[in-house]
Amino acid sequence: MFRVLPVVAGLLVLALSWNALASGGKEGTPQAINPLYTAPASSLDLAQIASMQHLLADWPQLERYRADNRRLGAPKPGEQRVVFYGDSITDAWGRAPGTTFFPGKPFVNRGISGQTTAQMVVRFRQDVIDLHPAAVVILAGTNDIAGNTGLATLPMIEDNFRSMTELARAHGIRVILASVLPTADYPWHPGLQPAGRIRALNAWLKDYAKAQGAVYLDYYDALANAQGGLDRRLAADGVHPTPAGYAIMAPLALGAIGRVLAGSTRVH
Repeated sequence: MFRVLPVVAGLLVLALSWNALASGGKEGTPQAINPLYTAPASSLDLAQIASMQHLLADWPQLERYRADNRRLGAPKPGEQRVVFYGDSITDAWGRAPGTTFFPGKPFVNRGISGQTTAQMVVRFRQDVIDLHPAAVVILAGTNDIAGNTGLATLPMIEDNFRSMTELARAHGIRVILASVLPTADYPWHPGLQPAGRIRALNAWLKDYAKAQGAVYLDYYDALANAQGGLDRRLAADGVHPTPAGYAIMAPLALGAIGRVLAGSTRVH
């Protein structure tokens, strides 16, 4: 276990460099980077080191769905499979108490809690392309803004969306780009004031979807409150939807899937 310390220390040095770059040298600026990455190596306990070691061993978390993908098999003749691809907001859909995930539909959940778009690019072939779906619904970006895997500027996040879109289109998979859900603060990394960056990323996603002939799925406008966040009825922690939140999202997703499978990319 202790052999990971030099690697962790190296990651922390890199993270500190990213932190300085992001701040532009201004003290007190909220940083969108996991605080664990900028902590002195000597301050980390064994559990934290083990957690980082586990992340390094399978950074994109390919193991999560490997066996499930083998069991799933190819779509049935005439079946239009749809993969929902994302982070914890997708992961919890149908798995959190009180939620359901489109009963009777040939939809596949491939969300992983905590993931950023960079991790999703790496596992895109295994968890999307190799499942041979007709379409993919990509819902991601909030963890990038929260700094879960280090500094992620908006251009960096946009590049990852471009990569996933281009990979899908190269394999004949139609693309639905979902808006990032409104968030006023992250409980695990408070003080970042992410609402403005989320609105900016959503504006880019909408324009990019139109330019690429993809469908833009607008969850944001249906969920956001005046502060650019989520009311507790829709997300108890301000980030992850409650059953009431998913109940609003579900018909919007079905509408977007219907449009993309019918060949329409009209933005609603």
